[in-house]
Amino acid sequence: MRSKGVFILVLSILFGSQAQAFATARAGMRQDEPGRSTEVTSAEVARKLSSRSPFERRKAAEELARLAAVEHRRLAEGYRVQEKDSRVKLALDWALYRMGVNDTLFHLVEALDEKGRAEQSVGYLKQLEGPEPLYVFLGRVNGLKQIRLLEVLAAVGDRGTLDKIKSYTESTDPLIADAAKFAEREITIRVEETPTVEPKRERKTGKSGESEEEPPF
Repeated sequence: MRSKGVFILVLSILFGSQAQAFATARAGMRQDEPGRSTEVTSAEVARKLSSRSPFERRKAAEELARLAAVEHRRLAEGYRVQEKDSRVKLALDWALYRMGVNDTLFHLVEALDEKGRAEQSVGYLKQLEGPEPLYVFLGRVNGLKQIRLLEVLAAVGDRGTLDKIKSYTESTDPLIADAAKFAEREITIRVEETPTVEPKRERKTGKSGESEEEPPF
């Protein structure tokens, strides 16, 4: 009888351990499912757009922008229409741009000379993946907006930007000229520090005109 009790105890321990391991494995599979955690996070963030706190609504919009959560585009558009706080509106404009609504970039540029929203807009525009979307505005705005655009281009500009801003370095407005020269310096430093990959050269082998690639060194 005693040996039978010991046998049952061993079985319970064995199967209990297996059950625990199985549960742990399933939990790990749920965590590793592609898109699951992001989907849950974006949904939770989107719900915060209805918060009574403008600060929370703004942070929610900025997080949706970071996630480029296109599945919440219509929801963000609806909240943008009814939003009263100007800074939250701008955050929603940025989120919508990141979701593919290109027209909202106009609102971001318009805010570049507005007290209380200019730095916010500059911060968003400096997150652009490239400078091309800003070129169309550079010749259509003036004064402070142009200076702020040049500030953004100093951060996101590339080799092609240097030609776009060259004429502004000779502006009769010293502030614009200084901003353009600063952007020119920043971009030049960044371009020069970016390593270039030389194409592989062909090396003749001397056998019936055959050639093989030669490493670039």
